[in-house]
Amino acid sequence: MLIWVFCRLTKVVLVMLIQFLTGGIVSVCNITIHAMVMTAVVSAARASATRSPHPSLLLIFTMIATVSVLMAAHVLEVFVWSLAYSIVDAAPAGTNLVYFAFVNYATLGYGDVTPVEDWKLLGPLTAMNGALMFGWSTAVIFEVLQKTMKISSHAAATE
Repeated sequence: MLIWVFCRLTKVVLVMLIQFLTGGIVSVCNITIHAMVMTAVVSAARASATRSPHPSLLLIFTMIATVSVLMAAHVLEVFVWSLAYSIVDAAPAGTNLVYFAFVNYATLGYGDVTPVEDWKLLGPLTAMNGALMFGWSTAVIFEVLQKTMKISSHAAATE
């Protein structure tokens, strides 16, 4: 009896560790994507801020470009999760994995699709990754807005 409990407990712990490892690897991939996009967005915003004679138009253009690029990054990150789901067969056969990844990543929690038993932790790990990426994007949007306004007002004052 004791051996059976130990074997069962060992299997449960091993399954959990594999899920955490898989989720961690996918999260690091998404953090890398996000870091590269963030660096490019901030650099582009700084470079463009000194070139416009119309600060209001610059601000509008910069914010549209920034948010569009960040949305594209989030979509790419959702595709990374859906690829991971596909590789490990985390969802029932016939499931739209991109939809499933979007629901988890955006923390919608519809519940119409649930992962298979051995991959139940990937949903919450996806949600945690998505929440962190959305928060990071919000911080960068605010930073770009601040920097663009500061550079634009400084450029207008020196003219």
